[in-house]
Amino acid sequence: MIDAIIIIIVVVLLALALKGSLKHFKGESPCCGGSHESYDIEEKKLQSPIIGKKTLEIEGMHCQNCVHHVMKAINSIEGASAKVDLDTHLAVVSYDRELNEQELYYVVEEAGYHIQSIMDK
Repeated sequence: MIDAIIIIIVVVLLALALKGSLKHFKGESPCCGGSHESYDIEEKKLQSPIIGKKTLEIEGMHCQNCVHHVMKAINSIEGASAKVDLDTHLAVVSYDRELNEQELYYVVEEAGYHIQSIMDK
């Protein structure tokens, strides 16, 4: 009898965990401390003419709050402005001065995400 109760408790806990995980990966949960509301993220304006663009493939983004964190991290770099797309997991970074790729890796990692690849656009 006790074994059956333990099994039922374990099944219920697993079902709740699965439900929460599915909501998280669909972007319907408050992952990363955010909410399901939409974000109006203002694009950073560069002060000088754009001299190049890089496309970053980013791993670990699940919701608009994640996009906001990545965009804020990249935009903290002097001379860089990012547009981040959750559906493609890509960030297009425009820059108006030489851009250190190691600094890109560093700020994205510090925000809790990972750059899989960087391509010159």
